[in-house]
Amino acid sequence: MPNTTSLTESEASVLSSVPKGLLRNGSWVDASTGKTLGVVDPSTGEVLVEVADASVEDARAALDAAVAAQPAWAATPPRERGEILRRTFELMTERNEELALLMTLEMGKPIAESRAEVAYAADFFRWFSEEAVRLDGSWSTAPDGKSRIVTMKQPVGPCLLVTPWNFPLAMGARKIGPAVAAGCTVVVKAAKQTPLSMHALAEILTEAGLPAGVLSTVTTSKASAVVSSLIDDPRLRKLSFTGSTEVGQSLAEQSAKGLIRLSLELGGNAPFIVFEDADIDHAVDQAMLAKLRNNGEACTAANRFYVHESVLDEFSSKFAARFETLVVGRGTDAAVTLGPLIDQAAVDKVEELVASAVAEGANILYQTPLPDSTGYFSPARVITGVSPTSRLVTEEIFGPVAPIVAFSSEQQLLDWANASDYGLAGYIFTKDLDRAVRVSEKLEVGMVGVNRGVLSNPAAPFGGVKSSGYGREGGHVGIDEYVETKYLSLNVG
Repeated sequence: MPNTTSLTESEASVLSSVPKGLLRNGSWVDASTGKTLGVVDPSTGEVLVEVADASVEDARAALDAAVAAQPAWAATPPRERGEILRRTFELMTERNEELALLMTLEMGKPIAESRAEVAYAADFFRWFSEEAVRLDGSWSTAPDGKSRIVTMKQPVGPCLLVTPWNFPLAMGARKIGPAVAAGCTVVVKAAKQTPLSMHALAEILTEAGLPAGVLSTVTTSKASAVVSSLIDDPRLRKLSFTGSTEVGQSLAEQSAKGLIRLSLELGGNAPFIVFEDADIDHAVDQAMLAKLRNNGEACTAANRFYVHESVLDEFSSKFAARFETLVVGRGTDAAVTLGPLIDQAAVDKVEELVASAVAEGANILYQTPLPDSTGYFSPARVITGVSPTSRLVTEEIFGPVAPIVAFSSEQQLLDWANASDYGLAGYIFTKDLDRAVRVSEKLEVGMVGVNRGVLSNPAAPFGGVKSSGYGREGGHVGIDEYVETKYLSLNVG
């Protein structure tokens, strides 16, 4: 392990314990080229460890393993599949601390948030362990009475799951859980910035009893070439991708040739709406969660704050006061409440958006001081006087910046909120139930939090509309993304 960053004994131990290769046919192997890529600690900008850098040939070998394992895995009784997922949940729960530390080291989020993500990720395996035995069909009499209509659900086949860096465990669990429960084999391509959490999860799944070949992992610096090679292979039958809208659009085009089943969870631009009758203190509490969870690097993060003009000053001042309590630093420190961004490009993008808004007349009400560090830190800021057409409002920030726009009427608010090309999530704060329902129905998003700043739940369907993608993960419908419905027509003489 390269000694390029100062590590505590526990940090060094957890890094040394995680596999660094590619999981294939139940074993960890090196990349065929022998190449590696560095995993960087975003709080220092220094390399933590090196992991295998897969080639196109490695990716095809992973798909070979998935294809070979598919028939036997599809024939495995649902209860057996469910028990493996249940054991995975239990092992993750037992190892929460180690998994959380690993996640914070490679991604940067505060350790308390990493612990919460481990628990959240584990819950997907518990949820889909129960859904595995609930895949059902139907029996009905044809309208003419001459036959019976029988339907059954069968696994779609080998899947490619492409996961992002911002929730390295939860996004993998949200895809692997339903795929495995449905009887599909999978190849997982984790983000090159945060592969270690996926490697640890893959090892746990293997320990829980997942047969060789059912899960393969691919980490690579050549993501476009690797993913394209698998999409072009007619044996691949499903692609699930979480990432940017631009990449999602490209993958949809590539997948059209082979008519591959797609699930796309893409960018977001969530409006956080505070009406004049809202409980302002509660709204501020929830705004802190909606904006700053995961360092602001979440597709569901509150991206633009629309606050009624009559409560604008109260909300803004109380929100800024809460920002003053933030502690920015390395996420492994228990006192830290806001960590670094993932890389320098992320910092540069945030700074560009803020500078653009300020040049248009916006005012930085408060910004946090930064630690003395070489890491990728960006100050958390509350910004007022922001134009509704500012890039800070129309583009996804993916950082700890809260732009506030005043509105005067419900219709004006809806016009602004729905002007975005994105439609993943939205948040509404009001004491008026009629208004909450009315505005929720009119918001062009896939999910709405009413007086809540956190939406995600394994038992609920997660997904968006418009440029935020299509398909749903989680809930009862999550497993449907990985099955086909077969119809049998039975003659009745």
